[in-house]
Amino acid sequence: MIGKREIFNKMKKVLGSSPDSGKGKSKMKKHVTHGYHLVKGKAGHPMEDYVVAQFKQVDENELGLFAIFDGHLSHEIPDFLRTHLFENILNEPNFWQDPESAVRRAYCITDTTILEKAVDLGKGGSTAVTAILINCEKLVVANVGDSRAVICKNGVAKQLSVDHEPSSEREHIEGRGGFVSNFPGDVPRVDGQLAVARAFGDKSLKMHLSSEPHVVMETIDDDTEFIILASDGLWKVI
Repeated sequence: MIGKREIFNKMKKVLGSSPDSGKGKSKMKKHVTHGYHLVKGKAGHPMEDYVVAQFKQVDENELGLFAIFDGHLSHEIPDFLRTHLFENILNEPNFWQDPESAVRRAYCITDTTILEKAVDLGKGGSTAVTAILINCEKLVVANVGDSRAVICKNGVAKQLSVDHEPSSEREHIEGRGGFVSNFPGDVPRVDGQLAVARAFGDKSLKMHLSSEPHVVMETIDDDTEFIILASDGLWKVI
């Protein structure tokens, strides 16, 4: 998350105890700061979410790298994403000229690698929302799944990501030979299993899933107050 200290403090009060949290700030513009807060919910399995929040110097440029990786049936895959996705993005030769295309290719390459390493990484998968802040002026946001990025400018909130819900992508899923279940009391699911239409991994469902990210560019100016990245645990539960 990038934003004001009071937003971070309010979220800490809401989210509860035993968090993995931290904060930092840009060296280029001292008023640009970030904080993150990670806490396990009440599910009876080990933590499957991972966070990236850091500023990184690349030659004469500064990059803010921020992400939420929300795993399902896996902690190995979101952990792999935490380690490799930004590395793959920044290794794209045209990142500085065309960051949107670079992000799209890196998402695809990373998912292909995960599928190739399925024996080691196991089953399951992960959603992702990533934000790259370039020199505190340009923001590149991408996502697969239902983790969201929301920006606030002049007191008005706008969602930058897209929730990849099975119901909204039914035609695409059925076109690939899958189906969307909609049982009473449950959310729509791909092949009766997965509650998102796009994700990294999920090799057993990949014929019917996509890992193509939604990508958007946003200018960061004096009107920008804060940006929040969070999983569906915040947006849909809390």
